[in-house]
Amino acid sequence: MLSYKAIYVIVLREFKRFFRQKGRLVVTLARPLIWLFIVGSGFTRLIDIGSGANYIQFILPGIVGMTILFSSIFSTISVVWDREFGFLREMLVSPVSRVTIVFGKLLSGTTLSVLQGVALLFVAPFLGLPLSFQGFAAMILLMFLVALSITALGLFVASFLSSLEGFNVIMNFIVLPMFFLSGALYPVGSLPPVIKVFTYINPLCYGVDSFKHVLLPSGGRLAAEIPMYVDVAFVAVFSVIFTFLAALVFERKK
Repeated sequence: MLSYKAIYVIVLREFKRFFRQKGRLVVTLARPLIWLFIVGSGFTRLIDIGSGANYIQFILPGIVGMTILFSSIFSTISVVWDREFGFLREMLVSPVSRVTIVFGKLLSGTTLSVLQGVALLFVAPFLGLPLSFQGFAAMILLMFLVALSITALGLFVASFLSSLEGFNVIMNFIVLPMFFLSGALYPVGSLPPVIKVFTYINPLCYGVDSFKHVLLPSGGRLAAEIPMYVDVAFVAVFSVIFTFLAALVFERKK
């Protein structure tokens, strides 16, 4: 049975941990801007997305997705950290159900990721992408769904790991292919057929595409490549599956 007070305590602890790490805050804000303006400006000369198209506009949804990906995945490092220093064992032997712990970790990681994604949305008007109130609200809902799916995946993987070194190796092995096969930097349709297969199982691909529906103008090579309902359905199903798997693994942990 879920304990909402325990979920609140777990979420509050993760928020305090995040905002007390000043270096993490700086990197969190600087990394997407570096990718957007420095990497984006350089790739403009290398990647052709059609005449008159603005490449920096094109990658904005991808950079929002990248921000959510890194934040969601690495928020689950707290599971490994807590296990290594014994705090997780204290939570597991407490009267609180393990499903409550899972939901607390999921909610904290998801919310922190959405907050970081929202901060990046304020750049959109300066890139010539005006965002209406409806569009802003839609982006928050989509970001929450994408962040939930990736946090659930990260929590599931982290539940099997016992060291910070192992976490960093495994998560980088997962994160980089997810990012480069998401359509964040180039259209998915331009990928070779063999590689394109892997994009179909990548939740970030559907997440970035859903962001394009809201942020980018329809029509032309800037537009999204997958129907919106497919994007939302895939990410929602992915979230449910990995939330269930993460809860199942935690229930069976000794």
